[in-house]
Amino acid sequence: MRGIERDRPTRRTKTLVDVASGYIALTDPDWYSYLSTQPRVEEVNFWQPHGGRVFRALKRGEPFFFKLRAPHRAISGFGFFERFESLPAWLAWDCFGEMNGAPDCESMIDRIIRLRGEGEPSSRAGDFQIGCIMLSAPVFFPQSEWVTPPSNWPQAGIQQGKTYPLDSGEGRRVLEDCLARAQSGARYWNVEPGTWVVAEGSARYGSPFLVRPRLGQGLFSLAVRDAYDGACAVTREHSAPVLEAAHIVPYARGGEHRVDNGLFLRRDLHRLYDRGYVTVTPDYVFRVGDRLRDDFRNGRSYYGLNNSTIAIPAYDAWRPRRDFLEQHAREVFKG
Repeated sequence: MRGIERDRPTRRTKTLVDVASGYIALTDPDWYSYLSTQPRVEEVNFWQPHGGRVFRALKRGEPFFFKLRAPHRAISGFGFFERFESLPAWLAWDCFGEMNGAPDCESMIDRIIRLRGEGEPSSRAGDFQIGCIMLSAPVFFPQSEWVTPPSNWPQAGIQQGKTYPLDSGEGRRVLEDCLARAQSGARYWNVEPGTWVVAEGSARYGSPFLVRPRLGQGLFSLAVRDAYDGACAVTREHSAPVLEAAHIVPYARGGEHRVDNGLFLRRDLHRLYDRGYVTVTPDYVFRVGDRLRDDFRNGRSYYGLNNSTIAIPAYDAWRPRRDFLEQHAREVFKG
């Protein structure tokens, strides 16, 4: 598992001077067809059926292009590489849901099993590992705007994809064609206004700009999990199926997908936190409110955790922000 010490889960800023390469990946038409119909896609999981091959072709923030398999042979969109990890298929679904390119977990697992050539009943639980190439700020083009692949793309023999330099030649042409399509209309909603990766000195695009893709829910979940070393901040429980990333300031109230707005909690504590029956003070103390006992005449298993100090990430920038904790206590906690 990659440690986030080597891959800080914050907004990324790059210019083309830094972005030396792009990766053109062979893409399942069914994956593209499903995701291209979804509104406001903020992130996607470009999964590999087998989890044993580590993806090292790109650095964080570099573009990843979707080239459809035969018979289409066209580039149908792109996104920005964030991280790679080998995950159990069930966890990939828990984190990214339909952004895995399928309407439900069963459909995703069925497709992966077919591609893996496996048919064991035990595989249906999704306990096997898959490779997860996680991308932010994806854009999908309609067929009328598909981009022509590089003229030197191999006609046969390529199984996964190929890396291209972006400062010249066909790599630069593909990047510029994709950016021209992405900038049309309001399609590229997930990059902050006025921020773009463009070629320095390019007559077509002028001066270089910056790009700042926002983290989505799936990437937020994994980043928070890593920050807390995969353990519940309150109970230190490590059983992955019952642990979740919670927002301190709720997303529906303007809270962002950022690590310092997150707590890694057991699912029952997450629900109680979201509903205001428990909170965490700015001094990182877990509090259980009287309303839990008053409303349900119960809560014995939770009051034993009252006034305990939570575990916090080792890295200062990932620790829960005190003003966020104060806001939760003021606006959500029932006391």
